[in-house]
Amino acid sequence: MTGIFELWLPILLSSVIVFIMSSIIHMMSHWHKSDYPKLPNEDKVMDALRPLAIPPGDYLIPCPSSREEMRSPEFAEKRKKGPVVMFTVWPSGPISMGKNLIMWFLYTVAVGIFAAYVAGRALPHGEEYLHVFRLAGVTAFIAYSVGLWQMSIWYNRSWTTTIKSTVDGLIYALLTAGTFGWLWPR
Repeated sequence: MTGIFELWLPILLSSVIVFIMSSIIHMMSHWHKSDYPKLPNEDKVMDALRPLAIPPGDYLIPCPSSREEMRSPEFAEKRKKGPVVMFTVWPSGPISMGKNLIMWFLYTVAVGIFAAYVAGRALPHGEEYLHVFRLAGVTAFIAYSVGLWQMSIWYNRSWTTTIKSTVDGLIYALLTAGTFGWLWPR
């Protein structure tokens, strides 16, 4: 067993490496450019929604207020007529990435902590690189990727977008695994 506090260096270094790689993937490549296509008649839709002053949040249209309403003919007709929409409203104004980038970095640290915990509980000091790589890597992969799949299963998110994000997660997991294997206490 290896204590989690002994693994602070691979936790932090893997977080920095993943943060840099994710910035490269999202800012310097066109890999995710097609994830959210432009809505036809975007201006008309925005003009129609603006007077409604919808507060930031997640919404479903039509949204039943109960199970009974979900089974009603009126609700079935609403779904049939459409459109059926799930959307997120963000606050209006300029885009500020600072908070998101801080939260993303803290998330990479959390993933590193979980990878350290799992590998540290199972592996002693001086363990072989490949054993450390496997445990830290699978833990990081689950954290970065597997939770995204339910968005396509339950919320009809494009499987192409989910697969691309899964590939990103695999890259982040491999970087995390490599860092842990390299810096594992000897």
